[in-house]
Amino acid sequence: MNRPLRKVAVLGSGVMGSAIAAHFANAGIPSLVLDVVPREPTAAEAAAGLTIASRAVRDRIARDSVRAMLRARPSPLFVPERLALIETGNLEDDLQRLAEADWVIEAVKEDMGIKKAVLAAAAPHLARGAVLSSNTSGLSLAEMASVLPPDLLPGFLGTHFFNPARYMKLLEIVPTARTDRGTLDRVAEFSRLRLGKGIVEAKDTQNFIANRIGTHALVVTFGVMREMGLTIEEVDALTGPALCRPKTATFRLADLVGLDVLLHVADHVFAATPGDESRGLFEAPDYLRRLVAKGLLGRKSGGGFYRKEKGDGGKVSTLDLESLEYREPRRPDFPELRGLKSLEDPGARLAALVGGSGRGSAAAWRILGATLAYSARRLGEICDDASAVDRAMRWGFNWDLGPFEAWDVLGFRPVVERLRRDGETLPAWVNELYESGGTSIYSGPDERRLAPTARPGVRVPVAVEERALSLDVFRRAGREVRRNPGASLLDLGDGVLCLEFHSKMNAIGQDTISMMTAAAREAEANWQALVVANQGANFCAGANLMLLLMEARDGNWDAVDGIVRSFQAANSRLEQCAVPVVVAPHGLALGGGCEVVLAANAVRAAAETYIGLVEVGAGVIPAGGGCLRLYRRNVASQADPEDAYAGLKKTFETIGTARVSGSAEEARALGFLRPQDGWSMNGEYRIADAKAVALALARGGWEPPGPERAVPVLGRSGFALLESALANMADARFITEHDRKIGRELARVLSGGDIPGPTAVSERHVLDLEREGFLRLCGERKTQERIQALLETGKPLRN
Repeated sequence: MNRPLRKVAVLGSGVMGSAIAAHFANAGIPSLVLDVVPREPTAAEAAAGLTIASRAVRDRIARDSVRAMLRARPSPLFVPERLALIETGNLEDDLQRLAEADWVIEAVKEDMGIKKAVLAAAAPHLARGAVLSSNTSGLSLAEMASVLPPDLLPGFLGTHFFNPARYMKLLEIVPTARTDRGTLDRVAEFSRLRLGKGIVEAKDTQNFIANRIGTHALVVTFGVMREMGLTIEEVDALTGPALCRPKTATFRLADLVGLDVLLHVADHVFAATPGDESRGLFEAPDYLRRLVAKGLLGRKSGGGFYRKEKGDGGKVSTLDLESLEYREPRRPDFPELRGLKSLEDPGARLAALVGGSGRGSAAAWRILGATLAYSARRLGEICDDASAVDRAMRWGFNWDLGPFEAWDVLGFRPVVERLRRDGETLPAWVNELYESGGTSIYSGPDERRLAPTARPGVRVPVAVEERALSLDVFRRAGREVRRNPGASLLDLGDGVLCLEFHSKMNAIGQDTISMMTAAAREAEANWQALVVANQGANFCAGANLMLLLMEARDGNWDAVDGIVRSFQAANSRLEQCAVPVVVAPHGLALGGGCEVVLAANAVRAAAETYIGLVEVGAGVIPAGGGCLRLYRRNVASQADPEDAYAGLKKTFETIGTARVSGSAEEARALGFLRPQDGWSMNGEYRIADAKAVALALARGGWEPPGPERAVPVLGRSGFALLESALANMADARFITEHDRKIGRELARVLSGGDIPGPTAVSERHVLDLEREGFLRLCGERKTQERIQALLETGKPLRN
């Protein structure tokens, strides 16, 4: 009988062990973290009369590692309170407590001898039916299994969490020859649902899937760099978003991972893969060994391929690979990169880059082409089918397209022909597909997509999760009801309509506002419920600042006033819709995006949602109803709803400091989500979950809130309290004079304006104050400078 996975034990409290326990805590799962006993007390412990026999000393390593997560940035915890779910102990006194755990995860140093010793020590203490796994990034599971008794082997497997465990979606699960299929499926399903992971099954080979392909992509880049005489800056310019990879590109990624870690992984692959035809590439370049020897390990040591200088505005220097001294950065100049940023579709960017005729395009193709061919040759060795490689690279390395997806974007047949001209060896399955007239690696419609295997001509279905809805699939199926350049309406089935934003960065402009109003009208007429969601990189980055700046500089105040009025009306229309409206944010939901969230009847967020009213950074205040709704919510949440001051203070601080939640759970604490609003640990389930919430509300006899509710305000007395706080901050030079001016406008709105109080005002009164304050600030030169700076640099200007 399978044990429910209700408690875990983690053996090892290092960076990965602590972070794994933290993410289980994020999911509400308690854990026990154990580490070695220190050799001796610290001076402080000894001074306190403690000895090596004291539990406070014996548990110190695990306890201090876990507590250190409270200071870590980015935080491994949704909120600090989650730390209470983690107990600590040591590997000598507490092994018997492993019997309490349903899943025991070994996460000690990546050293086979140490791992085998810890597993062997833990084995006698496991409960019957418990899962035992190793969080190895590439060591042999079969060798580890050799120290385990036969009865534990069906429950033993590899579970490779990627670092940082909270934020990286990929979890590679690696069975041994003796792993029970039911155990594998149980761990996969639990990790998908409760931990929000993307699961890829890997074979028990060196470095599994993502690290094998990803490390190859790094080392092949080093070789192309050397052969073509490229600089560090040129390589990073070519191997970032232009090549459908993260902004960290190659050398920033190496600095982030740690040069010592990169060297260890490359050496491990080189030593452990004598049959790999590309083995020579994994022989690390001499400069990498020299850097590690000098202690230049990347960000964790203060310098690697790049170094951020102390002082001097955080200036960044670049390493000279010959002298190993830092130099001034050099701006790369590849004509083929110009204009790529304007291409939002990753595939279009990739095709434009590798299809060019310049030196940069040649280098990009050599890097990419080698990765495509290498990935094809590894099929059957590291995993069973092409889709596993693609998912591993998207989820584990944050590539926009996996290797085989990129191959299809560029055209299967043209890529094969180009690789053959380059002299690349291609495996039998690729040659068979080409010779048989194949035109793509993947085949079939969305719901029956097939992926190739290493066996020529044999394809297998790509796993499709019903709960992971794709709006593009609905669109291709003809389920788009209405569309304009900024947004669409889609039929999600079962009487649920979806409002999807799809402008650049999903910024809110007139097209979006128009569709918000149309969505409410259409939903009331023909649907049971409305879900507001999209699948862009972020839910919504805010309002269209460029449009606002142009209108303000031209003095088109009637136009600005009209935009604000229409956005206020659209949010009110959603809030008061006759059918339930559920908003499903993810990623960034800032400014106007936050105001849409606040207008929802219910919210089903992704766990990783970062919500905030950040308008002060642009020199304005929220004006789409954000001030009203957050203030109203904060006042209502106080122990004494008649006392508006606590709600006033909290709202003023949250908006005035542009506070952004670090998770959906923290958004609840800040008031952006209500106590009853929830989140999906697996972001791919968010839209399906929001649809379920919407239908439950509709079938439960939904009644919209009334259009007018009294808002308690403090009037002049509240404004005076906030003005006094602003004056003190200005005197202490914590804020600029323009910050103070913005703060006064915010204080005026939240206190209800120049009226006696305490009293009650209408919602319309507060919305008018929002709009008037926003317009006044838009007319300020310093606000326009702030907007311009945000558009140019993406960073707020303190002027």
